[in-house]
Amino acid sequence: MKKNLLLSAVFAAALFAVAPAKAIDSTGGCGLGSMAWRGQSGIIPQVLAMTTNGIFLNTIGVTLGTSGCDPNGRVTGGTGKLVLAVIENNMEQFAMDASAGKGETIDTIAGLLEVDSAELGAKAQQNFAYLFTDENVEAVDLTLKIMELAQA
Repeated sequence: MKKNLLLSAVFAAALFAVAPAKAIDSTGGCGLGSMAWRGQSGIIPQVLAMTTNGIFLNTIGVTLGTSGCDPNGRVTGGTGKLVLAVIENNMEQFAMDASAGKGETIDTIAGLLEVDSAELGAKAQQNFAYLFTDENVEAVDLTLKIMELAQA
């Protein structure tokens, strides 16, 4: 009886410990699940990432700073989110770098996406009009287009 009570208490504590990590990013933003299913899109990979994170107690990754988690609270597992953050904070500089086909923002994004910087720069320069359809382009739309070009 005491053994069952102890196991129940440990399980409940684990659930409460995992909940804050999942609240940060409900799509499995860091942890083993986000690493295992990285780059996949759609509902099924998201559910599998969250399930994997739940099974392997994501709190270990958050506590130790492993599996794409940062113990300081930044969610670092989502590559798209990182690229979006770069674009949101450097939109004008990226536009200049894209028009030249090289630059610091292109190098940074290429590093995040694990692609060749020169190739990404050339693609951005060749597709400048596609990336910047008008002067009011949204950072999210631009990020999606950049990621599309990087994969092409």
